[in-house]
Amino acid sequence: MKALGLMSGTSLDGIDLAVIETDGERVVALGPVTTVAHLPATRAACREASRLAADWRNGDPVPAAVADAEARITEAHRLAIHHFLDQAGAGIDVIGFHGQTIMHRPGAGLTWQIGDGQALADEFGIDVVGQMRLADVGAGGQGAPLAPLYHRALARDLAGPVAVLNLGGVGNVTWIGEGEAEPVAFDTGPGNALIDDWALQHTGVPVDRDGALAAAGRVHHDVLSAMMDHPFFDQPAPKSLDRDDFTPAPARGLSAADGAATLTAFTVETVAMAGRHFPAPVTRMLVTGGGRLNPVLMAMLERRLGVPVEPVEAVGWRGDSLEAEAFGFLAVRSRMGLPLSVPGTTGVPRPLTGGQLFRPRRMSR
Repeated sequence: MKALGLMSGTSLDGIDLAVIETDGERVVALGPVTTVAHLPATRAACREASRLAADWRNGDPVPAAVADAEARITEAHRLAIHHFLDQAGAGIDVIGFHGQTIMHRPGAGLTWQIGDGQALADEFGIDVVGQMRLADVGAGGQGAPLAPLYHRALARDLAGPVAVLNLGGVGNVTWIGEGEAEPVAFDTGPGNALIDDWALQHTGVPVDRDGALAAAGRVHHDVLSAMMDHPFFDQPAPKSLDRDDFTPAPARGLSAADGAATLTAFTVETVAMAGRHFPAPVTRMLVTGGGRLNPVLMAMLERRLGVPVEPVEAVGWRGDSLEAEAFGFLAVRSRMGLPLSVPGTTGVPRPLTGGQLFRPRRMSR
């Protein structure tokens, strides 16, 4: 099947779109990719929705601001898909729609991704698979990360064990052994979220571009140690986080550069701590997500871990579109009744399929 995967992450940079061809087990071909930036109003609406969702209780009315954010995120996807299909052409069999996460509390059995999958199916006349985390969380799993089975499909020909580290707003890692060993995956801690929030607060730019701010500062180890004293790091894997489970508040009072350096070191230390949960040490770490574009962060990781730390492009993968590709892959697996998650990736009791199928209510254009 030819699948169009969509991803809008917690960093709210924009929507990644990617086409892949897959049988649900192997990646047969990679197609076009693009990224469409979010409008500032969409970004602001989703941040407000996340703020309100943090205090929302299951059964409460949906706040009007969340409904507004859902309408905006759906429209952003609609426009992005139209623009993309004009370039990528027809022949898409299924769309994998992640939506926008505004709250993720698996311990309470809750995960909330906004976005109207039915509206997209109707607009394009193509089956849409969305809500891919719900079944996993409903069965007692963490609901995240969901990309590990795609990582394993891509890594079939790599010598293992290897780790695939995704540094988006939240960091997550997939350990991939040799042969048919079940992957192990979990969230590591903040990825770029705290660094981005700090940079926005102190420079007005929502990213520490090239790690320049961190490179100009020094790490305050007392602050770093206090941040590492968090119960999340003692929890067994699999485990997952909400973007806002950590804040940059412990770095308050530091200079802009020292705070950036300390928060960057925090991300590095959380990844190093993750190695305790690997079934065997890895020989290399492949990094995807925006964090791979931060040379200071990448160099700190390699020094701390003592193994090669490389962007996924080093093995021919596409780091800017990897998660979008994963949701296209998962959409095909969902259509085929194959698992989207396994015990080692989310803690779900058994291999579990999932996703909600939205069929178009009119013929394809």
